[in-house]
Amino acid sequence: MRRVWLAYGLVAGLLGTASLGASAAAAVPQGTPNTTPPTRPNIVVLVADDWGFTDVGAFGGEMATPNIDALARRGVRFSNFHASASCSPTRAMLLTGVDNHRNGVGNMRETIPREHLGRPGYLTVLDRNVVTVASRLQAAGYRTYATGKWHVGHESYNLPSARGFDRSLIQADSGSDNWDTGQRYLALTDQVNWYEDGRPAKMPEDYYSSEFFIDRMLGYLRGPAGKPQAQQPFFAYIGFQANHLPVQAPAAFRDHYRGRYGAGWEAVRAERTKRAAALGVLPADVPMGQTPTAPAWGSLSSADQQFAARNMEVYAGMAEAMDFHVGRLVDYLRSTGQLDNTVFVFLSDNGPEGSDPYATLSGRLWLQMNYSRDAARLGEKGTYGVIGPGWATAAAGPLAGYKFYSNEGGIRVPLVIAGVPGVAAGSVQPAFTRVMDVTPTLLELAQLPVSVNQWHGQPVEPVAGRSLLPLLQGKAQQVYGDDEPVGFELSGSSALYKGRYKLGKVLPPMGDGRWHLYDLVADPGETRDLADAMPEAFAAMQADYAAYAQANGVLPMPAGYDAIRQVLINSLLNVYWPATKRALPAALAVVLLVLGAWWFVRRRRRALPAG
Repeated sequence: MRRVWLAYGLVAGLLGTASLGASAAAAVPQGTPNTTPPTRPNIVVLVADDWGFTDVGAFGGEMATPNIDALARRGVRFSNFHASASCSPTRAMLLTGVDNHRNGVGNMRETIPREHLGRPGYLTVLDRNVVTVASRLQAAGYRTYATGKWHVGHESYNLPSARGFDRSLIQADSGSDNWDTGQRYLALTDQVNWYEDGRPAKMPEDYYSSEFFIDRMLGYLRGPAGKPQAQQPFFAYIGFQANHLPVQAPAAFRDHYRGRYGAGWEAVRAERTKRAAALGVLPADVPMGQTPTAPAWGSLSSADQQFAARNMEVYAGMAEAMDFHVGRLVDYLRSTGQLDNTVFVFLSDNGPEGSDPYATLSGRLWLQMNYSRDAARLGEKGTYGVIGPGWATAAAGPLAGYKFYSNEGGIRVPLVIAGVPGVAAGSVQPAFTRVMDVTPTLLELAQLPVSVNQWHGQPVEPVAGRSLLPLLQGKAQQVYGDDEPVGFELSGSSALYKGRYKLGKVLPPMGDGRWHLYDLVADPGETRDLADAMPEAFAAMQADYAAYAQANGVLPMPAGYDAIRQVLINSLLNVYWPATKRALPAALAVVLLVLGAWWFVRRRRRALPAG
């Protein structure tokens, strides 16, 4: 595989990074509808980690993503699709079709305030009251496989083997190093938790995350005899770590982009926005949303600009590497005659990662003990790349904000669905959609009822999302009506969608903690507050949000809560406090032994005769 990467890198180097960017951003052509006869299709779900709205070439990005772009040419791009603002709530909704406050992941463990932990809906892992799409498909005869990042719990009842997957190799945490399977990316756990088929996994020494996840999935699909088991359809769920921190990529990919980002994030952001409009995923002349935490490129010293540009080069290489390995999976399905009966779903779990753990003292001290920031080595094993808030604004295009916040930049992400019969290839779907809609779409494709009231004799939460098949097949223009409110909340950042309008409240430092009203059709960058101009709609949507919050058990945030600061607090409590608790019995035994010895000696002295 290393030789394949080298050859790939040489070819791409001859072509030049400019041509790579041009081909990735080329317009996605229209095609004829796919008229494959209806049958139960294979299903592949590809979950990218922390990709921004315009990171994919077919959405306006300059990074080379030819394989995802090819899926877009075969299928439909959703330009108004929304996930949660962070990893595990999105994955929980993706797997169940149930709101995160009702499926147990009202917040992720890394960002939850201690006051909420364990409250109803705030377990930080999947509750027992939900059934996954994998369980439904498995019961219907599908072969079911999972590889990659899991992040919805590693209790015995939450591992993939107990959640509907026949075979699985997963990393259970929020992330880990992409080169070293034993290296944590932050002090959030005391170890990296890998599981294979429900048991602790033995991981290889020679490892790169995107390559390994596809290798293992290909092994599952080939079966024990090395041949595809064509008598049953399959469901393959792949959770990539690209492009989660730490940003790391093989040289064959990252070096394609040398010099590409020297103009800075404002220039790249403007280029992406223009291409996104040309591709039809954004309207023309969209006002640029503001991200208050992002500095001006010109305010950086020349040395800091060069270092920041190199981080973005590695980020682009990491995305391209992931796309390359997606291509290996597509090639395998094509070579075995399975591609034409396979539906692909590609999405990001949230917007780009704009926080920088080096910006805090505790994060910086831990990282300095475990990683290098040597600019000449960035991307290699042992190094830690971060794009920070500046490049995150470019990754999100004209949208405001990034991961952890409910601005559009934090929750509007790319979605591509390809391989569905009756779809106009290469089209763009602008209707509002959300991550909970994926599960009912897959169930309908598998010819299963969308919702069940019980599973193995126990009541379960009904699916709240809606199938996207009517949109995909041109039978409907909307999934949610203009007068139908759709709520969202995570870590105190909230939103209520209703037709073309969005009511939003974002906590500091990204927002001011107050409600604002936006027209997302004309202003997806959320630059013009319409609250004063539309007071009745503003008040009605606040009432709609209050009803959503009450119905779903949304808890108010403690005063002064900040998601990034909470990560640091929880990393101390989750790692060092458990270690302290484990040490307490031994410490108490020592104290009791010392006190006992002191008491015995003192008693003996009193018993001795005077003189």
